[in-house]
Amino acid sequence: MYTPILATLGFVLSADATKTLLIHRIGRTNDYHYGKYNGLGGKLKAGEDIVSCIKREVHEEAGLEVSDISMRGTINWKGFGGEGEDWFGFIFLIREYSGTPYSHNSEGSLVWKDIDVLDTLPMWEGDRFFLPLVFDDDHRIFHGVMPYVGGVPVGWQYSRV
Repeated sequence: MYTPILATLGFVLSADATKTLLIHRIGRTNDYHYGKYNGLGGKLKAGEDIVSCIKREVHEEAGLEVSDISMRGTINWKGFGGEGEDWFGFIFLIREYSGTPYSHNSEGSLVWKDIDVLDTLPMWEGDRFFLPLVFDDDHRIFHGVMPYVGGVPVGWQYSRV
């Protein structure tokens, strides 16, 4: 039976669209994501839609109120979790917001990073496959499948509509 954890993942753009706000997960040494850079987001709560989830998560993690958001894609991460659990993520690009982002939260430091150097940062190896699709000029939504085994992606395929 397939019962994935549903989650959102958002990438906040700077005003000039050259940087994105990331969290550097260094807040807790027992964090499965420890040391990695990642977008903002988290698990969907019961009775919550995906847009409400990403807005809530960005507010909780960064203190920002989202006003312009677009879905860029979905990813089925089979076997991704620390216990081998499956995740299904809804990926968003956030172009407008109000507020000033926190400098840190309990998970780590919030930092602006140039989009053109994201592939040089310590992150999940699989992020390097889908991040170009988040920031490209193709307005079609991508739908990907990225199975993981032992914390490493073992495939990547996607389609766009």
